[in-house]
Amino acid sequence: MYEYVERVATAQSKKTVIEKITNSNPALTLEEAYEIQRLSIEKSISASNAFIGWKMGLTSRAKQLQVGVDSTIYGRLTNNMLMNCNEIIAADHIHPRIEPEVAFTFQKPIAGENLTPYEVWSAVEYVYLALEVIDSRYENFAFSLMDVIADNASSTKFLMGSQPYAPTTTDWAQIKVDLYHNGELKCEGVGAAILDHPINSVIELLNMLSKEGRGIQPGELVLAGAMTDAVAVKSGDTVIADYGALGSLMINVK
Repeated sequence: MYEYVERVATAQSKKTVIEKITNSNPALTLEEAYEIQRLSIEKSISASNAFIGWKMGLTSRAKQLQVGVDSTIYGRLTNNMLMNCNEIIAADHIHPRIEPEVAFTFQKPIAGENLTPYEVWSAVEYVYLALEVIDSRYENFAFSLMDVIADNASSTKFLMGSQPYAPTTTDWAQIKVDLYHNGELKCEGVGAAILDHPINSVIELLNMLSKEGRGIQPGELVLAGAMTDAVAVKSGDTVIADYGALGSLMINVK
């Protein structure tokens, strides 16, 4: 187990490609994969790189088909993943991709299984637009469900919009996004692509965390999942997510 923790943690910190864990350990269980994730991320935690929340992955059928898996997953977010400007450096990544999301911040603790949307909304502080940069540490961005869980759901960076939105003033299932890559429209999506409604993604996260005796704490955030397919990027590229009246987000790749 600890051999895999070291392997994943090193790949994440040094931005290097590794072989799939399941190539050498095909019997890797769900619990073991999440334990590798937890321990490898804990190795990166420091006073300047605190744990700040959770991300949901594979929250749409299209996304599951894109990477060849059939279940939602979660990962952990740390302060170093939160972008303080809208630029990333291609050389700091392996094979980065960008996808449009929405993010929730929480003002109250919440935990439990099979909660209602109302119960979850009561704990939410704000909703934000977001762009996530994902970057698998596995060769060719190819992996099994257990592999991607161990690799922290391919987390690497994310950009939050500056505008906080009150939780219930917008129908988040109906919001639309157009994703542009170097000025060309590549993908279109709606909030309902995230498990029919982004709040359902938080409910699913809480279901999974509950099995481990965990929940969401005040001040933490949750990336709910992608509204469209992810777009592969390289140096010189620009990606813009246009959410219509809600605004837009842009990432430049240097």
